[in-house]
This record gives sequence, C-alpha cells and structure tokens, in this order.
Amino acid sequence: MSFNIEKLFDQYGYEVLFLGLLLEFIALPFPGETTMLYAGYLSYAGILNGWKAFAWAFAGTTIGMTITYFIGLKAGMPFVEKYGKWVLLSPSKLEKTKKWYQKYGNLLVFIGYFIPGVRHVTGYFAGIIGSSFRTFAAYAYGGALFWCALFVGMGHVFGPQWEGVLHAIEHHSWKLAIAAAVVAGVVWGVRRAVLNGRKKRQAVGSE
Repeated sequence: MSFNIEKLFDQYGYEVLFLGLLLEFIALPFPGETTMLYAGYLSYAGILNGWKAFAWAFAGTTIGMTITYFIGLKAGMPFVEKYGKWVLLSPSKLEKTKKWYQKYGNLLVFIGYFIPGVRHVTGYFAGIIGSSFRTFAAYAYGGALFWCALFVGMGHVFGPQWEGVLHAIEHHSWKLAIAAAVVAGVVWGVRRAVLNGRKKRQAVGSE
C-alpha cells in the first residue's frame, strides 16, 4: 500500500489525518485523498468512527489552509518564491496557479481541492492578493467541508473497493473539479439570493 498508510493508522490513528493533511496544505508531500479514502474504508470496517475521521481531516485541512493564507498575506510572493523550492512550490506551479487565480478568483480556492498540484498553493495566493479573511474562509472552509466529506464518505461507501475508487479519481480529477465548481456556483447563487431577499425585506421595513 502506497506510503504505508496501514502502518501509520495502526500507530497513530486519527492523528494521521490531522497532521498529514495539515502538512499537505503547507505544500509538503502527503497523499491526502488516499489517506481519507482509507480512513473511510476503516470506518466501513468498524475500526474508526467515520464522523471522527471526517472531523480530524477537516481540522487538518482548514488549519493548513489558514496557515498558508497568513504566510501569503504577511510575507508575500517574494517569500513564497524564495522558499517554495524547499517544498512543492516550483516556479512553474506558482505561475500556473497565478494565471488561474487571475481568471477564476477566489472560486479557485474551492475547486482547487480537486485539482492535483493546485490545492496546496491556493491558500498562499489568497493571502498574496490580499483577499479578505472572511472571503477566503468562506471558500476555503466550504471547499474543505465538501472535499473531506466526499473522500471519507466514498471510502466508507465503497469499502474494500476504495483503491479502485482512488484510481478512477486519479483519471477523472478534472470532472471532479467541474462538479465542485457547479456546487460552488449553486451555493454562491443561493447565498446571494438569500442576502438580496434580506436586504429587500429590510428596505421595505424601513419605509
């Protein structure tokens, strides 16, 4: 089994999810999706509690994303360019993500979870461009909720076939990214409609 995940879970349990995903989002090599699928399988087998597995994965993901946001916000692009080479932030990856961020804006933070090589860079860029923390958190934490629930959930549902699911995902990651974009668009539309409705009611009430 890749990365010897089975042994890691035997030794450290839920902490593997928390620390591993936190490190992945700081841009250190860790197979986050593989680990969450396997954790879901362990919940299927009755070895782990699925809700706890999700909670630890979500915590590690959001804390990791938050750390990278503040690094980008406080240290800026020069710092990331200088020290990124020590992790997984190559110049070509930074340039590619920069172009995508210019095109899609903060939506990339949400859908980036499903794009290999992108999800651990978006937090840095959100901070670098000066995105407000409230906006960043809405996309980052919403995306993390969807991403973690999906992968832990699929591991639980498909059980012993979790590795086959992983291989299928690796070949269709862009389709997942498109689906995530659709979900983000629906959530954004509903939120906007609710806010507009609230403003209209307040306007009517003040007349």
